[in-house]
Amino acid sequence: MIGNNGISVAPRPAPDTVSEPATSFRATVSEGLSDVPAAAWNRLAGEDNPFLRHEFLVALERHGCVGGDSGWYPRHLLVYAKDQLVGAAPMYIKVHSYGEFGSDWAWADAYQRAGMAYYPKLVSAIPFTPAAGARLLCAPGADSAVIKAAIIEAALEIARSSGVSSLQWLFASEDDNRLLQSKQHVARVGCQYHWQNHGYRDFQDYLDHLRSKRRKQIRRERREANASEVDIHVLSGGDASEADWHAYHALYSATYDRKWGFPSLTPEFFCEVGRTMPDSAMLVVARRGNRCVAGAHLFRGRTVLYGRNWGCEEYLPSLHFEMCYYRGIEYCIDKGLSIFEAGAQGEHKIWRGFMPQPTHSTHWFRDSHFRDAIDDFLHRERAQINQHMNIMREHLPFRSAPDERHG
Repeated sequence: MIGNNGISVAPRPAPDTVSEPATSFRATVSEGLSDVPAAAWNRLAGEDNPFLRHEFLVALERHGCVGGDSGWYPRHLLVYAKDQLVGAAPMYIKVHSYGEFGSDWAWADAYQRAGMAYYPKLVSAIPFTPAAGARLLCAPGADSAVIKAAIIEAALEIARSSGVSSLQWLFASEDDNRLLQSKQHVARVGCQYHWQNHGYRDFQDYLDHLRSKRRKQIRRERREANASEVDIHVLSGGDASEADWHAYHALYSATYDRKWGFPSLTPEFFCEVGRTMPDSAMLVVARRGNRCVAGAHLFRGRTVLYGRNWGCEEYLPSLHFEMCYYRGIEYCIDKGLSIFEAGAQGEHKIWRGFMPQPTHSTHWFRDSHFRDAIDDFLHRERAQINQHMNIMREHLPFRSAPDERHG
């Protein structure tokens, strides 16, 4: 059992059948991706988004980042046509809202004040990762509309039968978000800041497209960071050693401790993804002699670079900006990547050329009265988010509008 919430957490047998959303499909739930062949899952996940890969998700499970007492309990939804996996959704039973980068704590409080339980809830998300991507995974060449409908119907059946308060699809792609809205879900919009590569030749070319004030600010910050008597290296997962990952994890953990947070990712997780995802996992390290004094980890997709966490043992002027932003921008320009998503939040990113972009989630609620109340709130929140993004766009540092910069 999960606490006193009445949801059975069985040992890890083979996945058990939940429903048959259509005569040609069979939907099952797996309590761990070690039960699912990597090639079958990755055929659906594709190459674009590293966080959807079997290697990433199973590493979270193997090394205690999810499961156990983490509050994230894997319930991956699998859809088969005969014996072939044709659809899937990464899913978890949640007994809290940590690690989601959302803001539904007020909803949980409202449920409690009404005498109802908000937890457990069923969530389709990538744990500890505020990166948009597909949540309704389909086999290449399959009838995606039919399979996605089967995934949604099976997920709703699980939500209804298991007694959860809600079914939530966090940081879903725009295509998945539109489809989910037509299936009894209400939509939520958030805001992140993403850097876009408009064909810059090099970092200097990028700077030349900024206004003088911001150009001078970035140059000053880079001088400060590189005057800190540290050597900065950008390492692929294949180049980073286990000692590098352990040193980074100590910095990452210490930073969370100082901020009253909890370091959910383990050193063993970092070592595994460095080994199994050598072309996707990345580590930026700052060394003073042989000692690692700061680090940032990132992941590379086919066209997108994703910034994740950062850690340091001491404050060094502008080093965070250099390692978390400017080295990532340089990497994108050098490798021809289109977008750099540097993580959640951060209006300060505007001045460094990161543009406001909407993020999407959709939510189904068992209680129709709460659904209507939350839908009303979300309509008003969307207007505020859109207004905020419009205001932020007025403060972009570019000398001309983005679509005018390269002809």
